[in-house]
Amino acid sequence: MAVVEVRDLVKEFDGGKVDRVRAIDGVSLAAEDGEYLVLLGPSGCGKTTLLRTVAGLEQPSSGEVLIDGHDVTGLPPRARKIAMVFQSYALYPHKTVLANIVFPLRAAGMAPAERERKAGWAAGLLGIEHLLGRKPRQLSGGERQRVALARALVRDPHVFLLDEPLSNLDAKLRASARDELKKFQDEIGTTTIYVTHDQVEAMGLGDRIVVLADGRVRQVATPAEIYDHPADTFVATFIGSPPMNLVPRGDTLVGFRPEHLLPAAVLPADAVALSLAVERIEYLSGDRHLYGTVTGVGEPTKVIARLPATVEEPIEAGQTHEFAVHTSKLRFFDEDSGVKCDPVRLGG
Repeated sequence: MAVVEVRDLVKEFDGGKVDRVRAIDGVSLAAEDGEYLVLLGPSGCGKTTLLRTVAGLEQPSSGEVLIDGHDVTGLPPRARKIAMVFQSYALYPHKTVLANIVFPLRAAGMAPAERERKAGWAAGLLGIEHLLGRKPRQLSGGERQRVALARALVRDPHVFLLDEPLSNLDAKLRASARDELKKFQDEIGTTTIYVTHDQVEAMGLGDRIVVLADGRVRQVATPAEIYDHPADTFVATFIGSPPMNLVPRGDTLVGFRPEHLLPAAVLPADAVALSLAVERIEYLSGDRHLYGTVTGVGEPTKVIARLPATVEEPIEAGQTHEFAVHTSKLRFFDEDSGVKCDPVRLGG
């Protein structure tokens, strides 16, 4: 296990006729020993470039990469004691599963008996012992993912780097594979940095989440902190489905999650009352999603309310209903910068 740290990391690419493109813009963060750290952000935010820079597949324009306190910025990938699993899995199609798993050990000159012993151990841990004689084309997507993990595991890495390893799986398989990945990391305890654009994966896997946008870190926190206390409006609206509602009020944006906008009758007295003109209702997995315009907390604004099946208040589209948000669920952001700010007084 190891602590992985990057300090003031910058990575620029030649943009051709335009200015140089800064994919990573002054990033500083650390993955603690044994931690599952998830890099989350939209396409093009720099998360894969950051992972490749930690791996040594990209060299930074400036800044440092440290593993266990040692500066590895100029070292090649093989000298960093890391193992990386790619989105494509990068398996050799003409080799068996066993040959794929032992390939890095063979390249390192390990004795055949020891190679097979380690391959058997990794395959047993991941439940693929019965697949060792097959070729990759004979495997499902989830099985190929486990082979790629086993090949990484046999190298005894200090750090696992995973670049969207579930993105090629169908939705049902992704859910089970996500559970397996978390159990796998809990068992081996290796420091893991995981890249994804999928917030469900990030919230389900990460001990902490690094939210990235435009090559910069917007927030580093636990999944609960990211969701409940977003650092700015980007995080507030990127995390959550539906995203956080933001209502302008002077130079402040008042934020609240759709599930916290509820009929006034089901909330206690210490809630901010408002009116919701409901325009459309969707029924999704037992929940009701209400689309409409809210007034009473700031400027009239389009919002979404999500009512769980346990809330049985009758709501009709085309009508205005009395709603409320508990004061503890309100979040406030500066309208210009989008950064979290002090609460403002509402009502009265």
